[in-house]
Amino acid sequence: MEPIRLPPPFTLVRLRESGDAFAHACRIAPESGAGTLVYVGRFDLAEFAVVLEPREPLCSARRAFYAGMVALTDALRAYAPPSKPITIDWPDAVRVDGGLVGGGRLGWPRDADEDTPPPWLVFGAMIRTVAMDDDEPGVHPLASALDQEGFGEAGAEQLTESFARHLMLVIDGWQADGFDGVARDYVSRMPRERQTVRRIDDLGDLLTRRVGAGAIESGDLVQALATPSWLDPALGGPRL
Repeated sequence: MEPIRLPPPFTLVRLRESGDAFAHACRIAPESGAGTLVYVGRFDLAEFAVVLEPREPLCSARRAFYAGMVALTDALRAYAPPSKPITIDWPDAVRVDGGLVGGGRLGWPRDADEDTPPPWLVFGAMIRTVAMDDDEPGVHPLASALDQEGFGEAGAEQLTESFARHLMLVIDGWQADGFDGVARDYVSRMPRERQTVRRIDDLGDLLTRRVGAGAIESGDLVQALATPSWLDPALGGPRL
């Protein structure tokens, strides 16, 4: 088992293969503090979760989810074949060349006040690295895994290390230049639609304006995060 090398602000907590990184990180977040990264060593999945301690009210602090998703897709891009498209279905699902490989999720204390900084947030992610089902290719055309997309030897350890490095860069950019840069990076990774303009507001909701349409469509982030769109609870991993 190779050691995972994380940048200095991070502290690694490694779980056995049967563990749940996201649930464990939410349990230990009150005591463990910011930068704690929980990792589950699985052959077929990269599964990890990181504890954050935002300094702004919960209602806007949830925008940290977008920083996590940008870092996650940046980590994938670092190992992707040239020109391999990596996209995000708002808000939480990650696709490689159209095939679902996983996504992110966000946790916070359920009794936290919307108008005060929460004691913690947890950003968790799962990415399918190896296709483990015995079905013939094409049986699950909307699902994929990194080994099927030409990512070579990029496994859970490498992806976790890459995520940690990229998360630091994204958060540093947010602190230096404001959230707008994070929002633009995130929106640029959504599938493009003609004559459509998207932006993320101060509460993290997605606003969509279509040229020629009078109304602006709004996607509620809190409601969308309530049930991860990419997760199959029965499988314990991304949907097929």
